[in-house]
Amino acid sequence: MATNSEPVILDSDVDGRELPSTTRPSVLVVAVDSRLVDLRTLPDFRTTRVRASRAAIDAELTALGLTVERCVIDLGATAEAVVREALSRGDFDCVLICAGARVVPENLLLFERVINTVHRHAPRATICFNSCPADTVDAARRGLAAAAANR
Repeated sequence: MATNSEPVILDSDVDGRELPSTTRPSVLVVAVDSRLVDLRTLPDFRTTRVRASRAAIDAELTALGLTVERCVIDLGATAEAVVREALSRGDFDCVLICAGARVVPENLLLFERVINTVHRHAPRATICFNSCPADTVDAARRGLAAAAANR
């Protein structure tokens, strides 16, 4: 999936052993429940394909030495509370907001609420975006590189 040649900034010891999850870079992936996204506005997306790719994406991010958490939101008033609760579970280096919240025109106000919630409750985390499931790993790489540069 990942084709970007940009290296992931990872914390590891000199022996290459996996570090405990508390010291590994962490990414919170915020996505609208794919059953709720108007896929007519995203012709390359299919609900079943999006769901099937999540496990593969999470496995690839984990293989890179990252701690990955998912936050699946709805389109309504609970989205902010769900994001806030997810952010309270850890000190995330990066928050990746998926395309379903960002590129669907009807979700503009949702996108603004999500961004403001992340900004308020995780001010040290970098924020990055994917354009589709296939570039999620590259988006996380960019976000973590930005986080490392800002340390």
